[in-house]
Amino acid sequence: MFSRRVPADLAPNRIAAALAAAAPPFDLTASNPTACGIPYPDGLLDALADRAGLAYRPDPRGLASARRAAAAEYRRWGVEVDPEHVVLTASTSEAYAFLFKLLAEPGAAVLVPSPSYPLFEHLARLEGVDAIPYHLNAELGWRPDLDALAAAPAAVRAVVVVHPNNPTGSFVHPGDAAELERLAAERGWAVIADEVFLDYPLAGGDGSGWSFAAAEEALTFALGGLSKSVGLPQLKLGWIVAGGPRPLVEAALARLEFIADTFLSVGTPVQLALPALLHDGAPVRAAILERCRENLAELQRAAAAVPEVSARLPGGGWSAALRVPAVVGEEELTLELLERDGVAVHPGYFFDFPGAGTLVLSLLPEPATFSEGVRRLLARLRTHLQR
Repeated sequence: MFSRRVPADLAPNRIAAALAAAAPPFDLTASNPTACGIPYPDGLLDALADRAGLAYRPDPRGLASARRAAAAEYRRWGVEVDPEHVVLTASTSEAYAFLFKLLAEPGAAVLVPSPSYPLFEHLARLEGVDAIPYHLNAELGWRPDLDALAAAPAAVRAVVVVHPNNPTGSFVHPGDAAELERLAAERGWAVIADEVFLDYPLAGGDGSGWSFAAAEEALTFALGGLSKSVGLPQLKLGWIVAGGPRPLVEAALARLEFIADTFLSVGTPVQLALPALLHDGAPVRAAILERCRENLAELQRAAAAVPEVSARLPGGGWSAALRVPAVVGEEELTLELLERDGVAVHPGYFFDFPGAGTLVLSLLPEPATFSEGVRRLLARLRTHLQR
């Protein structure tokens, strides 16, 4: 009696079940900055108490003051965004849902990068859309296979890029971005650019420091939000910036307004507070970036002592992928670390990393926790290597 958009089997997998049975003291999967000892300025949330929030003034695209604040963020990337081209949402996930509704009939498809964020399949499925993976080549710095993209089926309506990618940390190379935009314009696709980690350059590299909001040739939607940019996932506010040929942008925005008006999901207080949150939250962003860089340096130092292990430098984001010898399966190793060492990590197959032997670590945990977790992880690997 239930829709096939929801999986028939909702039982937890072995790793989720093991996590539910114990709280690991060294959680290297932590992705919630509010639970990782990141310093937040006193009074950061004071703007939420604005009494203007007592009045309900629904605007499908979002309050003008909030859209101006979101648009101004792109000046840091050298892009002037028209606030009229911004649509506010309750989250990036909701932004995807709105865009899939906008672009794809049930049964149509969107292209999504692999490896990458595992939620894409669920987000697409809930909208009755197929998510078709396209390969990112590790040997080429996780660049996309453009020939495979060009051969995508006729059912495709959009291509998703994650800039920088979660969890590979790779930025989209400018040459690839130009080719993707050209291909999208030629095939009648939209480009959906998830840029929630754009504020967090680590190793940097080609593609760092620019935004898809500058796109002109193809209809493009750049996504951002408070969850990552100010480390405030609990405030539930994201945004879509529409760019590309003006007639397409205007037609898309009119339809997005219709979709957003159906839900009116973004709270008034957080919209009113957005200008202050973005301004006053800059120290949070700086603290998160410093934390990630500190933990990444520790991971590089520790991994260098184990020749069989390599930690590729991510261009940006909050995660690092650790290549380990395939002496034991990823799932078995993850469970062993959890149950014997109190260390939680993600196996690479969660993100569709090719082959075996990848573990994904969050760079957010407190440094002492991260360092000890990595030490225990490497000690466990040495045990296997010595057998």
